[in-house]
Amino acid sequence: MKRGVKKQSAPLGAIRIISGKWRGRKLPVLSAEGLRPTTDRTKETLFNWLMPYVSNSRCLDLFAGSGSLGFEALSRYANQVVFVELDKQACHILADNISKLQIDSASAQVINTDAIKALEQLGQPFDLIFLDPPFNKNLLPKVIEQIEQRHLLLPQAIIYIECERANDNYVVPNHWRCIKEKQTQQVSSRVYINNTETPENSQS
Repeated sequence: MKRGVKKQSAPLGAIRIISGKWRGRKLPVLSAEGLRPTTDRTKETLFNWLMPYVSNSRCLDLFAGSGSLGFEALSRYANQVVFVELDKQACHILADNISKLQIDSASAQVINTDAIKALEQLGQPFDLIFLDPPFNKNLLPKVIEQIEQRHLLLPQAIIYIECERANDNYVVPNHWRCIKEKQTQQVSSRVYINNTETPENSQS
């Protein structure tokens, strides 16, 4: 091999599925700026929180990136995951990983567009939505507004939000009640329930 020759393909990292039918399986993911796969430690904590809610659910992984959260949900017997990702190459890798895991088209869909356009296109509401946007883009306020305006949450649906601590002062609807929360020096993680039946007990 000649020295100084650069590979033309994008560098790949890997994610690991923690539990469920594909436990321990590693999947290639795009290594690119802004694509931050959720760490195994954070993911394990999150899915311990979500254990009662994942099985048989319809999920939206809105800023899918590596698809780490969506694939973990499918491994834990979610019925369907819609992956939304703006980066075209990341979408190709998501589709390849869906094929590798032999997931049928009814159970996994990849949409290559930005989050707001996707929310405008999606018609059916979800049981579980993952919101893990790129840092320092201030995307959460508009996304939360669109989810609410377009009625994309079923009653008692779960919303997971992961963002940088500097921008964790977003506001949620009154009937989204925070049921779990964790903070590190850089990252804020919260789980909300769409508590439409008892809005007086909810918080922003």
